[in-house]
Amino acid sequence: MPSPLLLFISLLSFLSLSSSQSPPPPRVNILLGILIDCGASRPYTINGREWLTDEGFTNRGANKNLTTQVLLRTLYTVRSFPLRSNNRTRKFCYSVPVFRGAKYLVRSTYFYGGVNGNGTSPPVFDQMVDGTLWSVVNTTDDYANGMYSYYEGVFLAQANRMSFCLGSNTYTKSDPFLSALEFLILGDSLYLSLDQFDRIWEPFGEYDPTKSDNTNLSVSGIWNLPPQKLFERELANGDPLVLKWPPAPLPNSEYYIALYFADDGGSSRVIDVSINGVPYFRNLNVRPVGEVVFTKRWPLGGVTNVTLTSTAGSSAGPLINGGEVFSLLPLGGRTRTSDVSVLKQLKSSFKKVPIDWSGDPCMPRQYSWTGITCSGGPHIRITSLNLTGMGLSGSLSSNISRLTGLTHIWLGSNNISGTIPDLGPLKMLRTLHLENNRLTGEIPSSLASLRGLREL
Repeated sequence: MPSPLLLFISLLSFLSLSSSQSPPPPRVNILLGILIDCGASRPYTINGREWLTDEGFTNRGANKNLTTQVLLRTLYTVRSFPLRSNNRTRKFCYSVPVFRGAKYLVRSTYFYGGVNGNGTSPPVFDQMVDGTLWSVVNTTDDYANGMYSYYEGVFLAQANRMSFCLGSNTYTKSDPFLSALEFLILGDSLYLSLDQFDRIWEPFGEYDPTKSDNTNLSVSGIWNLPPQKLFERELANGDPLVLKWPPAPLPNSEYYIALYFADDGGSSRVIDVSINGVPYFRNLNVRPVGEVVFTKRWPLGGVTNVTLTSTAGSSAGPLINGGEVFSLLPLGGRTRTSDVSVLKQLKSSFKKVPIDWSGDPCMPRQYSWTGITCSGGPHIRITSLNLTGMGLSGSLSSNISRLTGLTHIWLGSNNISGTIPDLGPLKMLRTLHLENNRLTGEIPSSLASLRGLREL
């Protein structure tokens, strides 16, 4: 009986396509990266891959055990982030150490397991990396079929830490959750076992193969390094050969597309490739060494059909071995590094800060930190700090004077103690409210030099 692994499809992408299938086979060498089993009580190793708990990566949420029976150990538990009436449109973040300048494959995995109560549907929420809103997470259909969902994206590390966040939004009806989180370093040649970069290749199971084993192939030199197993099976039944792929409708966007071909040399196989009726590549001579045809920006939307047609001079019909598609996601901005550093120091000096003070303070804009207002444009600065009546305690760090973009400080009606630091460097400050706290000492004389200060 022929194997169902006919056409391997990679969803290595910024595209929010969920998928569900068996995990990749055991790897020989250990991946360079961080694997987090969210909600797990202790670390463990499976097939040479060390899975860590999420302790130290996030200080929000609660660990929960699933009562539903699952096969994968990484799905036994979740990290759940309880919603409150005052934390709608707020984010809950993991902070992961990375190598600045490296490319990372970020994979988030979700299996609901009814953790929010029996009979409830999985919540729908957002996920983001650093300041970039990545996608909506909707696992409802997969969960209804007893399957897990995962999302993959490739992101460049712009600092020595990256944040991965879940965001509750107006359509989030119950607590967001996360089953597993992976940050895997990719090679320099790739936008970036079976696949040395741990890409997950899905079977395309709609057709029966006419040929199962290609033993005479010597595929080499393909720049993005597809696994050899990709070329062991091919799809070749029909001329023209029409594939509905990807299987789910796509949002309107521009996509990177790569298609893979190899033939054992027993025939002269030349084909034309079109996508949705538009010529994609003409007169492709399929050889044993393998071929990849790709484009970096191809407009797609809705249902996609890939059509392969043999040319007049071809002695055999069309075939295909695999393909990849991913969307090009506009990256969000980043808050100025020095401002982020100061806010972290303020977070340490204060107690009882808002629960969403994690990740990027300003981005994505709909998920900026509670009490924080930011500037627009490419250079994002903190312009206002309003934590009036938030129940803060602790002290006011002197480093606040390094937030030189501040125009307003509202920290009244809290329980802040200590002295008022020198605010002289805040030349743009117009409003300062520190009343109804436990501050002591004299008002700094440097405030008199702030010509724009109108409220005190």
